[in-house]
Amino acid sequence: MGNTMSGPNFAEVSALVAVLEQKGFANAAKHLGLSPPRVSELVRNLEQRVGVRLVERTTRSVAPSRAGEQLLARLRSVLDDYQMALDSLNEFRSAPSGLLRLTVSPFAASFILGPVVGRFLARYPDIRLEVSVDLANKDIVAERFDAGMRPGELLERDMIAVRISDGIRFALVAAPSYIARRGAPKTPQDLLQHDLIRLRFPDGALFPLRFRGNGRTFEVQSEGKLTVSGGLALLADAALDGVGLMQVPVNYAKADIAAGRLVTVLDEWMPPSSDGVYLYYPGRHQIRPTLKVLVDFLRDEYRASAAGNSKKRAAA
Repeated sequence: MGNTMSGPNFAEVSALVAVLEQKGFANAAKHLGLSPPRVSELVRNLEQRVGVRLVERTTRSVAPSRAGEQLLARLRSVLDDYQMALDSLNEFRSAPSGLLRLTVSPFAASFILGPVVGRFLARYPDIRLEVSVDLANKDIVAERFDAGMRPGELLERDMIAVRISDGIRFALVAAPSYIARRGAPKTPQDLLQHDLIRLRFPDGALFPLRFRGNGRTFEVQSEGKLTVSGGLALLADAALDGVGLMQVPVNYAKADIAAGRLVTVLDEWMPPSSDGVYLYYPGRHQIRPTLKVLVDFLRDEYRASAAGNSKKRAAA
């Protein structure tokens, strides 16, 4: 008997894209606001309509088949155009609306987005934010994020980037109990004889230990007494418990330094502030209205903060 089913519909295509991009039926269901059985049914119906397996299923994961990977690559630009078409209706609204998906570094989440997100959402009540906080430098095009927020040195060259923070200052810190037990290092080379707490990025690289002396910036290569991938809270607890020395952005340790729970060492060897944090997004499409208001909002917040800091320095 011939196949009398009609052609694929948009719900089925959207379900396929969500399953492949969210890497699972359960995650796709949450993303789409549907039940997992319904998402599975939509993908199965699509495969039956086209007569090709699009998703390779295992007990633990899903992945696109070769046909599914090719279809997904073609669909991304179509879905981008679809979203742009819907966004074009925003000009008829009194305020922009819709979902913005952001990939954000932990530092940017804690010290840039976190303090202002409430005011942004209050100003634009019809905008919804979905924020993925991750150390990994995500491919925002492939994973369908609207924008990212990361330090400038981590950005890809083909991105449009807007600076939203001053440079990030670092400090080398330890608990007073560690200094009492092991003594304070006098030079960065002394760290080779000390216990260090290190952070490892998702790509396997260690967060560098950078210092500046004799007019140049250099790194100290030393294994950590404790090395952690992703667990920033564990790093902080370990430092407070006297496990070892840790180099961190000053903002992370400011309260503990002020309270005497941590002390700084090698202050004169700390490098200048690293590049600031940037909001970045692909430049191949016209900027969406929802993203434009976020860009403008964060740019204005940065300018106001920079102006305030300048006044403080002048008064001092």
